[in-house]
Amino acid sequence: MEWTNAVILALIQGITEFLPISSSGHLVLAPYLFGWSDQGLMFDIAANTGTLLAVVFYFRRDIIRLLNGLFRSISQRSLKDNEDARIAWALGWATVPVGLAGLTFKTEVATLARDPLVIGVTSILFGLLLWWSDQRGSRNRIMESITWKDVLFIGCAQALALIPGTSRSGVTMTAALFAGLDREAAARFSFLMAVPVGFIAAGLDFKDLLEANLTTDGWIGMSIGLVVSALSAYIVIHWLMSWLRRQTMTVFVVYRLLLGGLIFALVL
Repeated sequence: MEWTNAVILALIQGITEFLPISSSGHLVLAPYLFGWSDQGLMFDIAANTGTLLAVVFYFRRDIIRLLNGLFRSISQRSLKDNEDARIAWALGWATVPVGLAGLTFKTEVATLARDPLVIGVTSILFGLLLWWSDQRGSRNRIMESITWKDVLFIGCAQALALIPGTSRSGVTMTAALFAGLDREAAARFSFLMAVPVGFIAAGLDFKDLLEANLTTDGWIGMSIGLVVSALSAYIVIHWLMSWLRRQTMTVFVVYRLLLGGLIFALVL
């Protein structure tokens, strides 16, 4: 892989990972549109690791606080008067559906789902769902008000993000908005959900990475992917959290509809 290709792909990953427009869909489409060979899952692993590091660093204070609450709940065997532990357990349980779906459908996700037409359909379908949730959700709840029913609903929605074009952040924010969370709370819970699911994905891919017979150029490409995606993702998270305090999801919905239409125009 050329280093310029690696930079472009890593920027695409970093910019789109936490925007509700699907990073995996863009990574699948980029080689198709530019005439490059598919970057392969190894590069995707590196870029995904970069965005994981970005969200962990951005929310590091929240994560430390939640972990402290979690360990305290384990030692005390109680969630009473421990809001941080309740949120931490909620994030953990919300990850179960996508973990089970990933183990069950890993092969299908890696092959059949990397189809531009699939991305076109999911871009439009889940874009419309995002618009509906943003319009119809009450948006009067903060993250700390989340219930176990909400956790199950948002967690099952996250499992759909294994399909390229769906967007993990998009579908989880959609579910959270339907549950009545405000936009900032929906985004914060979605981003924090990326931490446990990111570590699960890294664990599942670690064996494949160790067995991969990568060349020096391959390792350089992966290193570029990790660093560039991490830096760009951090900037995007900071911008998006500020944006959602005063703006709607409409711009992302319009983008998804245009992207889906463009894909159909190019492929059909």
